[in-house]
Amino acid sequence: MDIKGHDLGLLSSLDVLLAEANVTRAAVRLGISQPALSAQLARLRDIFSDQLLIPASNGKGMVLTARAAAIKQPLRSALQALLNTVNAPEAFDPYAAVRTFTIATNDNAATMIGVRLIERVTSKHFSGLRVAFRSVEAERLPSLLESGEIDLAWVSRNSVPKGFSSKAVMREEFRMAQRLNHSRGTGSLSLQEFIQLEHVVVSTSGNFNGFVDDYLLDHGYRRRVSVSVQYYSLVPFILEKTDLVCTLPARFLDKFPNMLEGFVLPFSIAPFSLFATWHPRFDKEPGLNWLLREIDNLLQDVT
Repeated sequence: MDIKGHDLGLLSSLDVLLAEANVTRAAVRLGISQPALSAQLARLRDIFSDQLLIPASNGKGMVLTARAAAIKQPLRSALQALLNTVNAPEAFDPYAAVRTFTIATNDNAATMIGVRLIERVTSKHFSGLRVAFRSVEAERLPSLLESGEIDLAWVSRNSVPKGFSSKAVMREEFRMAQRLNHSRGTGSLSLQEFIQLEHVVVSTSGNFNGFVDDYLLDHGYRRRVSVSVQYYSLVPFILEKTDLVCTLPARFLDKFPNMLEGFVLPFSIAPFSLFATWHPRFDKEPGLNWLLREIDNLLQDVT
């Protein structure tokens, strides 16, 4: 194998090709045309004396050869080490840095934490910093964090990818939410009243059951769930116009004092813990460490 200096850029293309296993998607990520990337792949096959990527047997996409699978992680690590050597600053200066921090989260955590983070960043006039929030893609989350396309994710403990770095961000209690002037009144809830009310559940998959239903079934009860939505942000507006109720995180509920009121659940459910997670190769990355400290600081008065 003969890798010359002018061939090093091909290794960056190979890294993306192995990650995507699709020439079209890889070309989009690299910002080049598909024919140009196909030509690079041909050159890489000559260099490695291996096909590297071959059509999948089902006709959908491509699969890595054994050689490609063996070099995928070492290549990623080597390129990242080179990038860190060239680009890593001695320290992260938020006033001088030009950077976009991308955080994967659902709209619940974005409402409870993300808004406060935006407020903190904008109030300090870090003019070169931007913050992007995107949805959590469970299947792709490990690869997106590893590649650095996502800096950080806010997820449940069970959703932290195996072997990834993480830390608890906040613990959250749940309350039953209803609209102001709800027909049931404002008295405390009994379990029988709770299960007879009509409920909204938040489910990214469109299911009509959640952790509350699992708890109730374990104790021989079943509640009435008539609406399922993917987004927490829809719930306040649904509750405001109906007699439906929903079990919500207390801090999320507190964001809507003019629309909703909350009540202690008539049974005991353990608090929910939200975790920040990232790939361990960024453990000492100055920018990420600064972001984690900022999040810690802004939550000190609410955790």
